[in-house]
Amino acid sequence: MQKRSILVTGAAGFIGYHVTLRLLAQGREVVGVDSLNNYYDPTLKEARVGMLKQDARFNFIKLDLADSAATKALFAEHQFSEVIHLAAQAGVRYSLTNPQAYLDANIQGFLNVLEGCRHNGCQHLLFASSSSVYGANTKLPFSVHDNVDHPVSLYAASKKANELMAHTYSHLYRIPATGLRFFTVYGPWGRPDMAMFIFANAILSGKPIKVFNHGKMRRDFTYIDDIAEAIIRLIDQPPQGDAQWDGSAPDPASSKAPWKIYNIGNSHPEELTYVISLLEKEFGRVADKQLEPMQPGDVEATFADTAALEQAIGFKPSTRIEDGIARFAKWYREYARV
Repeated sequence: MQKRSILVTGAAGFIGYHVTLRLLAQGREVVGVDSLNNYYDPTLKEARVGMLKQDARFNFIKLDLADSAATKALFAEHQFSEVIHLAAQAGVRYSLTNPQAYLDANIQGFLNVLEGCRHNGCQHLLFASSSSVYGANTKLPFSVHDNVDHPVSLYAASKKANELMAHTYSHLYRIPATGLRFFTVYGPWGRPDMAMFIFANAILSGKPIKVFNHGKMRRDFTYIDDIAEAIIRLIDQPPQGDAQWDGSAPDPASSKAPWKIYNIGNSHPEELTYVISLLEKEFGRVADKQLEPMQPGDVEATFADTAALEQAIGFKPSTRIEDGIARFAKWYREYARV
């Protein structure tokens, strides 16, 4: 039977763009929505959309998912078979100064998506969570089976809330839902507010780089192609619910409801100083590094345990940071014309 179109929210975003490319390459009909807000330069988002529009199977709709009526109409018209919800207000530090943006986009927007799935026969909802939900946890690597009740930023709290909201709808309405905890995604067409983009711009323009936690910050950098591959493999594996799930000893990663959580990370934390050194090598320039203390809302290290993901789809991210940065640097030179 011919599949209905698939919805990708945040299609003009970094991950949404790459996932949509993969879906179109598979011959899928994709509806992409994005508000094209100005959290970062909208021209980058518009450039991504422009490339996606070259495929006739892609239909772009500018829409703010916090608009309940517009989102309801979108779902009613298209009756999506699957939904990949990647739209969100991102950024840890931005949440310290603009908390309302996170309630509007990440809570109200997600509720509207859940309602759309509930009333229009969605067969699988995949939604973006974040490694930030691990918050104050210090046991490494981070496992989906760990409790994550101590967020240290409103952004993290909003992502934890998304996981709980999705579970509620899975329990009440049997909507198969898969939460995806992304770990520091980087690569071509990345976000300007993220470390890799910021570092590259600073090195090439001779500006200083603030390196927090005095250079000892470690992040599990995950290359975008690995993220997209994992999502594509998970689409056709909606959770069924675990009949053996035990409420007296609840596993935070699964449920009797058709709901599941996965880490998607490279499982290889890198110090930011090493990442900067690789960019210095690629660009042939030395960075002006300014060592700074830890910032509010940050954590010292992230490290993904991906055993559950590997078991489910036979795949784990594995792109070496050296290879990923070489590809990113090549793209950045072309994009920035330097």
